[in-house]
Order: sequence, then structure tokens, then C-alpha cells
Amino acid sequence: MSAPTPTAPGAPRGRLKTAFASAAGTCVENYDFVAYGTASALYFGDAFFPDSDPLVGTLLAFATLGVGFLMRPVGGALGGYLGDRHGRKPVLVGALLTMGVATVLIGLLPTYQQAGVLAPVLLVAIRCVQGLAFGAEWGGAVMMTYEHAPRGRRGLYAAIPQAGNPLGIALANIAFLLSASLDGDWAWRLPFLASALLIVVGLVVRMKLSESPEFEAAKAGGETVRNPLLTVLRDDWRSILRIIALRVVESCAYYLTATYLLSYVTDRDPDDRGVALAGVVVASVLAVGTTVLSGALTDRVGRRSVYLAGCLLAVAFGIPMYVMANTGSAVLIVLTFLIAIGIIHAALTGTQAAWFAELFRTGTRTSGASLGYQTAASVAGFAPFAAVLLADSFGWWGPAGLYVGVAAVGLAGVLATRETWGREQRAAAAAPEPVAASGGVPARQPVLPDGTDVPRARP
Repeated sequence: MSAPTPTAPGAPRGRLKTAFASAAGTCVENYDFVAYGTASALYFGDAFFPDSDPLVGTLLAFATLGVGFLMRPVGGALGGYLGDRHGRKPVLVGALLTMGVATVLIGLLPTYQQAGVLAPVLLVAIRCVQGLAFGAEWGGAVMMTYEHAPRGRRGLYAAIPQAGNPLGIALANIAFLLSASLDGDWAWRLPFLASALLIVVGLVVRMKLSESPEFEAAKAGGETVRNPLLTVLRDDWRSILRIIALRVVESCAYYLTATYLLSYVTDRDPDDRGVALAGVVVASVLAVGTTVLSGALTDRVGRRSVYLAGCLLAVAFGIPMYVMANTGSAVLIVLTFLIAIGIIHAALTGTQAAWFAELFRTGTRTSGASLGYQTAASVAGFAPFAAVLLADSFGWWGPAGLYVGVAAVGLAGVLATRETWGREQRAAAAAPEPVAASGGVPARQPVLPDGTDVPRARP
């Protein structure tokens, strides 16, 4: 008996449905995760570490933020393994549900005044669960969309789930803006509790998705790997290291802006808290469009060149961003966030999904990309902590230098990573898709060992 014909990626409507369903989940996940970062910057120092002096309280709050990041590589490894072995969809649903429950529980936690040392202990424990779920989420969402997308527009489609990141960030900060006037702990509890509504929407949408056609084809053809995690570590460890370097600049730069710079501006003048939060919100809304446009641009000019431009902008902006923030001007503070988050960060995130996916073959793609992506995130989780220490010793030059330093790491990653969507691949994608002999269903395009399409000879 012949193997079943692999499910075709389907009509544009079905492809977009998959992309937006994945984006809905990444939006919820980022809302939940970023809500913690915002609360760490603005509230958790007092709520969970009140016996410490202000500096130590801020450090401890950012340290608990970093704990969640340490768990993300574990979540990425687990989610990648399950996604490559059993499919992308189950990972998407399970990660979102786990993240949602953990976030709601944070909104119900007792404070230090109510439970003593038990309060920060519970906070750290739940934060670890958040990290696991968030680590498992990204690979499944992005690979599901990438593998449903048409060959010539995978940069665009894969960027749509990435656009869920700034959308979730915007919603989280809007929630904190709206709750800022509430009395006592409700100012930080309500945004966590409100995430329950987003979780329900995300779960309903994701439950209706079909499995990745590329994964189903690999499974039907016996191309899945018994242990994808060990296989990718043995065969493609260099690509994992490249992803770590590329991801460090994006992730660290974001948290040095949206978390540390937010805290920095607020500490300089508490009256600027609302301005800074508004800057993050406006920048995040801008980033939704910039992310998608960057992904579409990579389909035309390649992945590598767009990422290179983003890294160069990050290097150039590290010092000016603090010069602008130090003026105390509301316009310049908002403009700082617009450039750092709405342009630089968004250009990098819009490029990552397709580029990282194309560095691996189908059978190990989720494991390899997730492990590199989340390992870099675990480093980024401690960037605000490091920025506080550097600022205490060197003033604002310390965190500014750190920003430039991580951008330099990203540049090194770009130089060490090959282009996966060059002229040859773009020309091959422009050729008509072959049609199967029966049913008019496009035949599955053969792929090279690195996961990219085999170029077709033009007639």
C-alpha cells in the first residue's frame, strides 16, 4: 500500500488562518511573559522584597525575571523534541494552556506582607513554569506557520506569528497603564488576571488548526528522527551556536529597552512612568507592522541582509538612546522606544523565523531552532540585572555599552551564518509548482538536508 499523499499547504485563506492562529498564541504568551517584566520593573521590588533597600529590591525583582529565562532552554528542548516527534499542534495547545494557568496564579499570589518569605518562593516557582511554557511555545508556532506557507512567501508568513510578540507586549503595557490608577496591589494583579480572557481566545483558535503538512509528509515518508534533540546537537550544533549569537542581540536589546530603560526613566523621574509606558505601547504597535514588513522584505532581498541592517542600527543607537532619554523630554523618550522597539527590534524578529527554520531539516527543525532561540533568551533574561549593576558603577554609560556589546555579538552571528534565501532560491521559488498526476494537488517540493528547497532547473 502506497503512503498517503501529504496534505497540501492549502489555499491562501487556510495558510493565513494558520499564521494568525499561531500569532494569537504568541500574542497571549508574550502578554503573559512581558507582564511579568513590567511588574518587575514597577511593582515587584516593593511587593515581594520590601525589607531590602531600593537598589537590592530592584535587583531581586529582575533576578526573578531572569529565573524564568533560565527555564526557557529546557522548555525549548522539550517542546522541540515533542514537536519533531509527535507534531507541532499538540505543543502549541499545551504550551499556551500551561502559560495561561501560571500567569493567572501570579495574579493571585500573596505578597511579602501577607505570607512572608513564602511569597517570593511561590513567585519564583511559578516563574519557572512560565519559562518552560514560553520556551516550548515559539518553535511550534513558527514552524507550523512556516511549513504551511507557500515557498516564495515563507518570510512573510513566518513573520506573522512573530508580530504576535509586539502585539502581546502592547496589550500587556496597555493593561498596566489602565490599572496604574487602581489602589494597592490591584495595580499589578489585574493585568495578570485579565490574561485569562486572551488564553480562552487563543486556545479556541489553535484547537481548530490542522497539523503541519510538511511534518505529516516527513512522518509518512519515514523521515522523522527517533531522538531529534540528540540528533540536532550532534549534527547541527554549529547552527545552534549561530542562532544563539543572532538571537542575543534581539532579545537582550529588547529587555534592555522595554524593561531596564523603563525602570531607568521611572527612577530618574517618577512622573515619567506614564510617558515611558506609553512609549513602549506605541512602539509595540508600530512593531507589529514593521515585523511583518521585514519578513516580506526578506522574501525579496534575502534573510541575511535585513538582519545585518538591524544589527548595524543597534550598534549605532546604543549611546544616543540614553542621551535622548536623559533629556526628560516626553517626545524624545517616546521616540527612543519607537526606534529601539518599533524599528530595530521588529526588523530582527521579522527576519528570524524563516531564517532560523531554514538552517535545519524538517525532522529536527523545531528542536534545533527552539534550542538556539531559547538558550539566547536565557542570557537575555539577566540583561536588566546586569544593566542595574553596570549603571551603579558607570552611570548610564554602563547599560549603553552593554546594548552596543550585544549588538556586536549579533553582527558576528550574521557574518558567521549563511544566506538561506539567496538569488538561486528566490528564482526557484518563482517557478510554477509541480502538480501531482492525480487530483491537481501540488507535489511536495524536495528539500536539501538543511531544509531549503531543491532548486529546479528552468526550462
